[in-house]
Amino acid sequence: MPFTQLNSKMIEAQVIPGQRLFSQRGAMLAYRGEVSFTPNLTGGQGGVMGMIGRRVANEQTPLMTVEGQGTVMFGHGGHHVHVVQLTGDTLYVEADRLLAFDGTLQQGTMFMGQQGGVMGMVRGQVTGQGLFTTTLAGHGSVAVMAHGGVIELPITPQRAVHVDPQAYVAHRGDVRNKLSTALGWRDMVGRGSGEAFQLELSGHGVVYVQASEEKL
Repeated sequence: MPFTQLNSKMIEAQVIPGQRLFSQRGAMLAYRGEVSFTPNLTGGQGGVMGMIGRRVANEQTPLMTVEGQGTVMFGHGGHHVHVVQLTGDTLYVEADRLLAFDGTLQQGTMFMGQQGGVMGMVRGQVTGQGLFTTTLAGHGSVAVMAHGGVIELPITPQRAVHVDPQAYVAHRGDVRNKLSTALGWRDMVGRGSGEAFQLELSGHGVVYVQASEEKL
C-alpha cells in the first residue's frame, strides 16, 4: 500500500480489504470509507521480544492497526514526513520517528551496541538516543517523521558519513555504525550531544538526516 505525499507534513494511504498497516497512535488526521483503528499490543510483527526491546530502550511507541477499505490521512505534531520505499531491504529507524508503515513489512528490534560496541551504549546514556532501533524489512512503504525536513546522504565504501546522533533519523543498506567522540573525555563533561559526539556510518547505503537536533 504505497503512501501518497500530500504535502511536507501529511501523507495519504490506501487501505485495502485483507491488508493492514500500522500507524503511531494519534497520527490519523482524517479518513474516508470503512476503516477501523485498533490498538496493537504486540507492536506490529515484532511480537513479545519487540515489546521488550522498546521497553528496555524506553521507546514504548504505541501503534494502531489500520484495516478496512478507504483512504487515511496521517500526520503528527506538525513534523515533516518522509516516505521510504523498501524493495526487499531493511530500514533501521528510531521507534518514535515512525509515522506509519505497511503491515507486510517484518518488524524487529536491533541493539545499536551490537554494531558499535561500548561506544554504541554511550550513545544512549549520554545523547539521550535509544539503544534500540526498530528494523523494518521486506517490500512496502514506511513514513518517518523529522524536524525541519529530511535529506538522504549516500554512504559509500570510499566515504563514510558522520552524523550528529540527534540528527539521525534512519539508515538502510549494508552499513556499520559506531559512535566516536570529537573531544576528549574531560571536554565532554556536561555536554549532551552536538559536535562532541559523531555517529559514523560506513559501508554502502543511505542515511536519513533531519534538519534539526530536536527530539520528537
